[in-house]
Amino acid sequence: MTHSNSTPDTGDAQAPLTWHDGDMPFSTAFGDHFYCQTDGRLECGHVFLAGNGLPERWRETQQFTIGELGFGTGLNACETWRQWKEHRLPGAHLHFVSFELLPMQAGEIDRALSRWSQIDAERQALVTLWPEDPSGVVEIDLDAQTRLSVVCGDALENLSASSLAFDAWFLDGFAPSRNSAMWSAELMQRVFDTTTSGGSFATYAAAGFVRRNLIAAGFDVERRPGFAGKREMLCGIRHAA
Repeated sequence: MTHSNSTPDTGDAQAPLTWHDGDMPFSTAFGDHFYCQTDGRLECGHVFLAGNGLPERWRETQQFTIGELGFGTGLNACETWRQWKEHRLPGAHLHFVSFELLPMQAGEIDRALSRWSQIDAERQALVTLWPEDPSGVVEIDLDAQTRLSVVCGDALENLSASSLAFDAWFLDGFAPSRNSAMWSAELMQRVFDTTTSGGSFATYAAAGFVRRNLIAAGFDVERRPGFAGKREMLCGIRHAA
């Protein structure tokens, strides 16, 4: 999980990262790891990609936009880009838009993603293009068919100001028990409102209030088996009105 966004419920929002087990980043602001300790890359495939019907949906479109709450280490972006390159149609374009309160520095991203040789090329490209002082909206053309936008700051505020429409959502903020603001009714409503008809979301989270907020927003929510022994995850669709 690349978990990060919105002001922490307690503590110093600018608290530094610490590192566990060598290269596992841990947020002291939120008291949580940035991704699954079993294998964050495989979790991305199980939860966020498969949970949104990807890569299958990419074979049917020339334009696809993914929204993400919590850029974190950029793991989801790199793994998604890797799979997108394998499955995209000629001339198709992916826009990956992530909302992140506390963007990492390039060296931190590099260290956090170095454990996965499968995304070496994507990690190196991202780190090379990452700005020295990320703020505002970081816009990066990863290749001719892939654009990354990282919107820095408060997720609800920035998503409320966005005019984009999203085909799929990766809801990957810190755990609901650690950062309830990232799973609020207001933010889940805005996620729904910016989702295309037939669009989807997926998340590792299965907390009752998260599920209730997503249903109240308008999503048709489904429980599925979680990753690596986690009992449940959630995914869902915005059906046509």
